[in-house]
Amino acid sequence: MILSEEMTIKERRALGMATRRSVLGDAHVDRAEARKTPFDVDFQNFITEGAWGSVWSRPGLTKRERSLITIALLAALGHHDEVAMHIRATLNTGATPEDVKEALLHVAVYAGVPAANNAFGVAKKAYAEMDAAKEKE
Repeated sequence: MILSEEMTIKERRALGMATRRSVLGDAHVDRAEARKTPFDVDFQNFITEGAWGSVWSRPGLTKRERSLITIALLAALGHHDEVAMHIRATLNTGATPEDVKEALLHVAVYAGVPAANNAFGVAKKAYAEMDAAKEKE
């Protein structure tokens, strides 16, 4: 399915879910879907349609590029749990640890050393966890 202005909400949600799964992985999305409640279902639909079905599904940038932009923005804003989630998603986006390091150096210059310092710590922990999980396989 290709993003278009004529898409119905249902089609955009389906595209968003496919994109979300391709970036974050089925296991992550399945856990998030299982935790949905009537309280947050509208929010979950919003991010699936808006973030994943619109922005992440656009043709202008690769998933790797979007991944790096997302990590840098989340790091700059101090959203550490989301940084870790998107570090784990690099397994699916093609962004390498070297790419992430370069993005976080940009964060240091343009958003501040404390933000980058925290993000480097989050990234190191996420990569260590990913390596440990790989060793168990």
